[in-house]
Amino acid sequence: MRTAALHNLGCKVNSYETEAMQQLLEVAGYQIVPFHEKADVYLINTCSVTNMADRKSRQMLHRARKQNPDAVVVAAGCYVQSASEELKKDLAVDVIIGNNKKQDLVEILEEYFQEKHQVHVIDIGNTQEYEELKISRIADHTRAFLKVQDGCNQFCSYCIIPYTRGRVRSRRSEDVESEVRTLAEKGYREVVLTGIHLSSYGVDFTEEKENLLGLIQRIHRIPGIERIRLGSLEPRIVTEEFASELAALPKLCPHFHLSLQSGCDETLKRMNRHYTAAEYARGCEILRKAFEQPAITTDVIVGFPGETEEEFQETKRFLEQIGFYEMHIFKYSRRAGTRADRMPEQIPEQIKTLRSDELLELEKRLSEQYRRSFLGRKTEILLEEETQIDGKAYMIGHTREYVKAVVPLEKGRKNQMAEGVLTEMLTPEILLLS
Repeated sequence: MRTAALHNLGCKVNSYETEAMQQLLEVAGYQIVPFHEKADVYLINTCSVTNMADRKSRQMLHRARKQNPDAVVVAAGCYVQSASEELKKDLAVDVIIGNNKKQDLVEILEEYFQEKHQVHVIDIGNTQEYEELKISRIADHTRAFLKVQDGCNQFCSYCIIPYTRGRVRSRRSEDVESEVRTLAEKGYREVVLTGIHLSSYGVDFTEEKENLLGLIQRIHRIPGIERIRLGSLEPRIVTEEFASELAALPKLCPHFHLSLQSGCDETLKRMNRHYTAAEYARGCEILRKAFEQPAITTDVIVGFPGETEEEFQETKRFLEQIGFYEMHIFKYSRRAGTRADRMPEQIPEQIKTLRSDELLELEKRLSEQYRRSFLGRKTEILLEEETQIDGKAYMIGHTREYVKAVVPLEKGRKNQMAEGVLTEMLTPEILLLS
């Protein structure tokens, strides 16, 4: 029996696909072992969203080769799409699999073994032409991340992903429903709908009801599923109608990740983001009108080409005005092949770092404020795993707003709901449910 070890880098879509590839290997008779152990096959599902992601992808491929020089090292995913020529020259890599070929993993490996360990490079091909990966179970037995869409048509000026993932492709709603029913039967109580550009779900279909709202409503009817979360959304999808329809679904968690990137209109234009700061703020206002105390989280890029100190301060004021629950702060990373890479007025790295540090401090303060606002509130959490705080054992979980909370270990088991009142903050990130 051959052994295989897998390592995932990047987004939730990549995580889903790594889990699906692991299941393909298991069905084919491979024994899955931890990545740090010796294996016959190492598969790294790579990421290329930033230069740092590229570097980590290369590091993991070389680490795999070092762990077992005789192993077959497989590079899959977005870094493969963006750097296939470099990988073909990399002696640490035996097999290259583009995003459109992941479902053929087992057959590709068998072809490689039959050719007596000659280096075998898989043609990247057209990212539009592929069969969708699926899962029947995931490692976390409380929350299932479900890929419902791939690709992006937006072409933001800083982003390489439309070139590595291709144009929008949506899974048929009946196919998604079937997978969710299987997961519900296996005991999963929460699903998270993810995609490369989730808001575009259904734009490649002609049927009117094949859109994200219709998909959510369809999943909402599935017995056993008690919570539905959404991955990252574009602010333009948030209309009065969309929010009111979501608010009518009790299983829908009031936790919304609206990608912002900048609070300055001039910067947004250079980024090729198709909204203004005022339109974004209106979307947040609509959500807060439709839901009680919803969690609104976002992404922000600092140091985008041409970002002046005044533009940065405008973004900072906007972030404080909105009052986000969490913000993911990224320093702009140049990506060859994008328009932003060719823009003048590239920002020095030390300025990016200073601006990033400033926003991280703001994020810490706003996030704690939001968590504190839940003290004294009655709620429920879905218990996920054991944890230790100051030497005491607890079960930790999340509220519907994705606020972390714990109960004493003896008061609940994994995958159970625990109800109570949030009485104190045990740490700046974790509340106690009593």
